[in-house]
Amino acid sequence: MFRQSVLAIALGLLALTSTAAMAQPPAGQQPRPLQNLQIIPKDTPRAQVIQIMQSFTSALGVRCEHCHVDEAGRTDFAADDRRTKNIARAMMRMTEELNGKIPTVVGKSAGDAARMQCATCHRGVAIPKLLTDIMTETMAASGMPAAAVKYRELRKQYYGGQSYDFSEAALAGLAQRANQANKPDDAIALLQLNLEFNPQSSRSYALLGAAYAAKNDSATAIKDFEKALEIDPKNEQARQQLERLKK
Repeated sequence: MFRQSVLAIALGLLALTSTAAMAQPPAGQQPRPLQNLQIIPKDTPRAQVIQIMQSFTSALGVRCEHCHVDEAGRTDFAADDRRTKNIARAMMRMTEELNGKIPTVVGKSAGDAARMQCATCHRGVAIPKLLTDIMTETMAASGMPAAAVKYRELRKQYYGGQSYDFSEAALAGLAQRANQANKPDDAIALLQLNLEFNPQSSRSYALLGAAYAAKNDSATAIKDFEKALEIDPKNEQARQQLERLKK
């Protein structure tokens, strides 16, 4: 049972575990036995271990050397030099524990309950931060212009994949929080960035109207609320705020 659960995790879990060099040997030579396996059962077939390792690299968007020593002059997959390898082992154990608890929490059988995997969190990136967290941290450290640059860089590299949420909701949510924190200038910058990529976002125009209203720029706010309603006549929030401003 333990072996089955570990292998199920390993097909999609967090990072690389310890093995000996897994490259195919020259023709006629026997492959070296795998060494230093601590999580994956030691008698797991070599081909299956390689498949597991490949699933890790795919889920994290990394290469073998992210966790293994594989550099000019030295290839030692069994070595424990890299800190990331030990983190991977700890994450595998943690995820095994979580997967053991999930069926009870959700009231389903082990076969029907969803399982944690590498890609559940990582989605193709080594450090699985949400886009909104990256933007918030960049804004706090370097200001909104730097955050906009960061957003464009990430979008250029990852758009179309599962790594980050580039829908209109991500930046709109950040802008809404900026409005609530009485930071209308940040909200405006975020919403203008959002509208650059989502020009038909009624929600963004409504939030933009609220930001300009907070700056006492009623004329611009009215135009933005009207635009929000032009795109989505059912946007009641925009309608109500527009009516208040016109009164």
